[in-house]
Amino acid sequence: MTVPFGVATGTTALSGELTVPADARGVVAFAHGSGSSRRSPRNVAVARSLQDQRLATLLFDLLTAEEGSRDAATGELRFDIGLLAGRLVTAVDQLNGAATTRTLPLGLFGASTGAAAALVAAARRPELVKAVVSRGGRPDLAGAALTDVECPTLLIVGGQDSQVLRLNEQAARRLAGPCELEVVPGATHLFEEPGALEQVSDLAAGWFTRHL
Repeated sequence: MTVPFGVATGTTALSGELTVPADARGVVAFAHGSGSSRRSPRNVAVARSLQDQRLATLLFDLLTAEEGSRDAATGELRFDIGLLAGRLVTAVDQLNGAATTRTLPLGLFGASTGAAAALVAAARRPELVKAVVSRGGRPDLAGAALTDVECPTLLIVGGQDSQVLRLNEQAARRLAGPCELEVVPGATHLFEEPGALEQVSDLAAGWFTRHL
């Protein structure tokens, strides 16, 4: 079952879609990456894989249409981790209060800069966020919040994404909770190589199934 799920932050309304499979055993909110939206084909593919494992998913826009247009021209908002994390925290709170998801353990899936937002949100809501998965993420952008993330965190990086791999290795050492770093051989930043995104989906599904 897929239903509209708006995320309201003050005067800002963000569009989203909540999919809840029958007998769902957890819910995962997605934070998309730089210059993307809830329709990111990579996040949609991962979400479908999670749904097959009886995990509910929330895909929503971190920016309004107007903000997205401004960001496309300037790139300024995609790196505003405080703004993005605040909106993700609001989504976490709304999922915790919604009738269909309030009893479900909750995880966060972040891509690129969205991974930093997911980690900051996990630090702000340690009682609610039970697991985090980062795909090609920039966890370094979470800054000091890394030392406050206590939930199990999986960092997935492409083997050919050398700069981001180094940043993930450094961030992994700062995380307070259990952390694993998985490298997908031969994959670049967007995991566009044959079979690469399927490996990401399998790793994410396994992590959330284990920890939610």
